[in-house]
Amino acid sequence: MRKTTNENKSNQYLLIALSLVCVLLIVLSFFGEGLISPVKQASGFVITPIQKGINGLGSWLSGLADNFEDAVSLREENAQLKERVDQLTVENTQLIQNKEELDRLRSLFELDQQYEDYEKVGARIIAKESGNWFQIFTIDKGSRDGIKKDMNVISGSGLVGIVTEVGSSWATVRSIIDDNSSVSAMISNTSDQCIIAGDLRLLDEGALNLVKLTDSENKVHVGDKVVTSYISEKFLPGILIGYISELNNDSNNMTKSGLLTPVVDFRHLQEVLVILELKEYIPSDTAAILEDDAVFSGSAPGQDEAQSETKAEEPSPDGEEG
Repeated sequence: MRKTTNENKSNQYLLIALSLVCVLLIVLSFFGEGLISPVKQASGFVITPIQKGINGLGSWLSGLADNFEDAVSLREENAQLKERVDQLTVENTQLIQNKEELDRLRSLFELDQQYEDYEKVGARIIAKESGNWFQIFTIDKGSRDGIKKDMNVISGSGLVGIVTEVGSSWATVRSIIDDNSSVSAMISNTSDQCIIAGDLRLLDEGALNLVKLTDSENKVHVGDKVVTSYISEKFLPGILIGYISELNNDSNNMTKSGLLTPVVDFRHLQEVLVILELKEYIPSDTAAILEDDAVFSGSAPGQDEAQSETKAEEPSPDGEEG
């Protein structure tokens, strides 16, 4: 019974408190802004800086998140761009290689047209001897492609060399720059005969030896074109070899010697043309045979031993075919 009385008192106190709050709210609603304004100002003075701080923190966190997303996006985009650049670099390199190959093949086509009377087959170089120069190299065509020993090989603008060995699917070529090579040649505009001899020591100067030039009328000059001779044993006539770059009188005052600049770049050969035709060499008479035998052996019949040794030191025409 006593407990019930206490509960009733508590309820009465609560009812009184709520009534007072209602009365206070009614009074405030009547007097309005006059009483509320100081409260607002006080609350604004305290709450506004806090609100600004919270807003700034939120903006910073939002910006940080955006920056993180941007960084991730930029990183992915950068990786994609690098991959694209690498791909374009490869494509550009391939295009450059294709253009260079096209230029070489165009040069071979022009050379093919220049010597259109001869049947030819194209071949790629697949191996060579050590060193910077293509003095002896192997091509990817052989007997099954119609290639035979002693066939002439051309590239660039003229003569490269001659086939020295043949397999079913490959062939070895000795170029005219090799130390063991010598070619019977002639001056294009005068038909004066000479010999073009290989000398690897001269290659850094981009030159070959020109020896035994018969120019009794002094019609041959620096800059003249030199081609293979019609008297050559194994080289077809009229194939361009190069241009005279230096010319001097020999000590005997009967012949001249000098240097020749070849028209073929023997440092950067990649493709060649093999002429599928052998030179038909028929000496005119017995005297011619004896003369050629003397040239190739290094001595002539009837000469003494000293003369034979001297002759042997001189280059012989078409020496690399022997």
